[in-house]
Amino acid sequence: MSTNTPADQAFRTRHSTITEQGKRKWIYALQPRGILYRYRSYLSYAYLILFFALPFIAVNGNPLFQFNLPEGEFTFFGVLFTPQDFVMFGIGMLIFIFFVIIFTLVYGRVFCGWVCPQTIFMEMVFRKIEYLIEGDAHIQQRNNHKKWTTGLWLRKIIKHLIFLCISFLVSNTFLAYIIGKDALLQIMRDPLSHHTGGFIAIVFFTLVFYVIYAFVREIVCTVICPYGRLQGVLLDKNSVAVAYDYRRGEPRGKKRAEGDGDCIDCGMCINVCPTGIDIRNGTQLECINCTACIDACDRMMEKIKRPARLITFASENNITTGKKFRFTYRIKAYSAVLLVLIGLLTLLIATRTTFDATVLRVPGQVMQENADGTISNLYRIKVTNKSNKDLPCRMVVSNANVAIEAVGGALDTLRARQQREETFFLKVQTSAIQNRKTSYDIKLMSGNKVMETTTAIFISNF
Repeated sequence: MSTNTPADQAFRTRHSTITEQGKRKWIYALQPRGILYRYRSYLSYAYLILFFALPFIAVNGNPLFQFNLPEGEFTFFGVLFTPQDFVMFGIGMLIFIFFVIIFTLVYGRVFCGWVCPQTIFMEMVFRKIEYLIEGDAHIQQRNNHKKWTTGLWLRKIIKHLIFLCISFLVSNTFLAYIIGKDALLQIMRDPLSHHTGGFIAIVFFTLVFYVIYAFVREIVCTVICPYGRLQGVLLDKNSVAVAYDYRRGEPRGKKRAEGDGDCIDCGMCINVCPTGIDIRNGTQLECINCTACIDACDRMMEKIKRPARLITFASENNITTGKKFRFTYRIKAYSAVLLVLIGLLTLLIATRTTFDATVLRVPGQVMQENADGTISNLYRIKVTNKSNKDLPCRMVVSNANVAIEAVGGALDTLRARQQREETFFLKVQTSAIQNRKTSYDIKLMSGNKVMETTTAIFISNF
C-alpha cells in the first residue's frame, strides 16, 4: 500500500472533482502521449467507424443492428427479434450482466477506459478537438483564469459550435439505431410539421450529448454511471487493474537520494488523469483504467533511466506477493453460469422459427357431429411473421384422416412483422378417433418449407 499518512487521506472522503468547499473542481487533463494512448486511439477510430456505419448497413433487407425500443423489436446481425422472442432477450441480458461481472473480476474497469462510448467520445473526439482549438491543459487553465480576449472568445465559440454539430450527428445516428435509417431519412426529407415528435427527439438528444461532453464530462464516470459503483463490490485483491507498484516506487524523492524509490513525485500521473485522481493512493472509484498515467510515468522513467511500468496492469496480490494472476472459485462459478446461459441462448437461436404460432380451441364451443361422418372442433390460430418480408403461408395436417376447413378467408399470406388471427375447423373421421383427447400437429408452410409446427388438442365423445 501507499505510505500516505492519515492527513493525506482526503481522497477517501470526497470525489476528486469536488473541492473542500463542495464546489466543482474543473479537470484540466494534459493530453496523454505514449504507446497505450496510440492503441486506444486506433481502437477508438475503429469504434467510431462502426458506430456511424452500422445503422446504414443492411443484410437481406434488415439493418445489421437496430434497437427498436418503441415496438420492442431488436435486430442483431440482420436477424429480427420480436416481442415473441422476449425469453431470448432476457437471457441475452443475463449473459451481458454475467460477462460484465466476470470481466470486472478479472480486469477491473478496463471497459470504461477503452471501450465505453462515453470515454471514447469524451477523450478521443471532444477532448482532442479542445486540445486542437484551445491548446493543451496548462494553456487552457492559464487562459481561463485571466481576462478573456477576443481571440479566446472566438476559440470558445468555435469549439462549442463544433461540439453542437458533433452532438447533432451523434443524436441522429443514435436515433437511426432506434427507428432505422429509412425512417430517419424520411424525417429529414419531409416537412418539419410531419415529424414534430422526431424533431423534438433529435433536438433533445443533441442537447443531452452537448451538455455531457461540454460540461458534465467525467462526472458521468464518477457519479452517474452505475458501473463505477458496481466495481466497488466486484473487485478483489486478485482483480487486474491500473496500479502503482509502491514497493518499487516508495519512498518518493525528487532529488534521487540513496534509499529513495523510483517515484520522483513529478505529478505527471495526476496531470494526465481525466478524473483527477492520484493513482499512487491505490485503486479508487474514479479510476476508469484508461492507462494515461501508465504512459506518463513510463516517459518519466525513460528520462531518469529507470525501468518502465512503475504504474502498470497488476492486481494487489501481484504487487504484494509477486504471484501471477489466478482464477478464483468465484470467477470459475460465474464463468460456469455464463457458459450455461450462452449454451441455452445458442440453442434457442438455433431452434428459432420465422413464424410464431399459437392454436387454441375457441372458448364456449363444443365438438360438432357432422352429416358426412366427421367430428369437428373450432380453433383460433394466431401467427406472427418475425421477418421483414411478406411470406406466403398455409396450414397442413399430416394425418390423412384430418381436414382443415377455414372460417371466412383462408390463411394464405403473412405480412412482414405482423400478426394474423384466423378461425378454422379441424374435421376428423369418426372411425379414426380412438381417444377422447388427441393431439394433432399442424404445420405452417411457406411454399414447400415448414416454418413452424404447432399442436391442436382435439376433443371427441369417444
